[in-house]
Amino acid sequence: MQPSPPDLDEDRDLSFAELRDAWPVLSIEERVEGFRLLPRAVAEEFFTTLSAVDQAELLMSLPAAERRGWIRVLEPDDAADLIQALPDEFRDLGLGWLDEATRKEVIALLAYAEDDAGGLMSPRYARLRPDMRVDDAIAYLRRQARERLETIYYVYVLDSEQRLLGVVSFRELFAAPADKTVRDVMRQSLVTAREDMDQEELSQLFREHGLMAVPVVDGEGRMKGIVTIDDIVDVVEEEATEDIQKMGGTQALDAPYLQVGLASMVRKRVVWLLVLFMGEMMTATAMGYFEEELAGAIVLALFIPLIISSGGNSGSQATTLVIRAMALDELRLRDWWRVIRREVLSGVALGGILGTVGAARIVIWQKLFGTYGEHYLGVAFTLAASIASVVLWGTMVGSMLPFILRQWRFDPASASAPLVATLVDVSGIIIYFSVAQTVLGGTLL
Repeated sequence: MQPSPPDLDEDRDLSFAELRDAWPVLSIEERVEGFRLLPRAVAEEFFTTLSAVDQAELLMSLPAAERRGWIRVLEPDDAADLIQALPDEFRDLGLGWLDEATRKEVIALLAYAEDDAGGLMSPRYARLRPDMRVDDAIAYLRRQARERLETIYYVYVLDSEQRLLGVVSFRELFAAPADKTVRDVMRQSLVTAREDMDQEELSQLFREHGLMAVPVVDGEGRMKGIVTIDDIVDVVEEEATEDIQKMGGTQALDAPYLQVGLASMVRKRVVWLLVLFMGEMMTATAMGYFEEELAGAIVLALFIPLIISSGGNSGSQATTLVIRAMALDELRLRDWWRVIRREVLSGVALGGILGTVGAARIVIWQKLFGTYGEHYLGVAFTLAASIASVVLWGTMVGSMLPFILRQWRFDPASASAPLVATLVDVSGIIIYFSVAQTVLGGTLL
């Protein structure tokens, strides 16, 4: 159930939670009105929690005189995201709302691709020189902390040319003897990210090492900024959303569902629907090829939906499991042989179970109602063998298609469940009637 819009009474302050709950269903005019009812401190916090698209829309709806104050609430990396979300004709204007120092930082960030480590990083981080004494370093960090640093969980040690030498935690620095230098207490074993590292690869780096922040360096080891765990949470959500949308048989949406225009929504969905529709037309062609068999034994037509759905379902299961394992970096291309062996065994077991249930159903209905005639045992065996074969085939196709797509450098998520189901539908019809010709030839056929 959608939340109802809050009562926008100008004589009272609106709470953060009230506006956040109602935000998705409010018009832009209501959003602006509700935002103005928030106390200033709460409004600043609320503004930083919005997506870049919502921030840009809200900012463009406020009077020009107020825009400068709100964009300056953001960290440079968040401000860069907001600038990218503005209409093209307003981006230069948006840069003009920033103070000179932040503008230079944002322009540097905009030079990177949005989904690279350089595009995600913040240029504000705590830094020290290696020859500083511990007490002097702590005093220096205290001054840096007033400059809205992204985080001071980790302090990075740089030389005069900004090359990254080591890292020390704030806790380690406080625990160190006062007469030691930063070089004495820093750790030189570092986990770093290249400035052109893809965001998905970067998220795996965080997951593998359990870090709060990762330094970003260029090809010569000079430090450019840091990516923090909160940025990666957004990346993981974005990547998972894209994969789920692709697995559903549509192109990834570039905005929240309710903010995607109707024309754009149709364009993103119609391509895959056309592909799947053309594939299903092949199913009709395959059935036409076996028209004589259908006319001679109409009972076979009763089980066509059962056959193709069983194969499609087993294929969808397999492809979903493999795609997710790939996303979690549990499977590599070299693991294809291990996967196919497991899926063959799984397909045989699953197909055997479903085939047995299908055959038992025919036998029981024949005993109770005499539905399938004197050749019911042949029909039961045909159904069992067909289901077992189609389920095995669907499992193999569903598990191998993601590997094939990755080998061809396509996104494995493109091996969506609807695509696998369509491929298995066509082949399932051929398998079904081929088995029927073999088993029932000379009797029903």
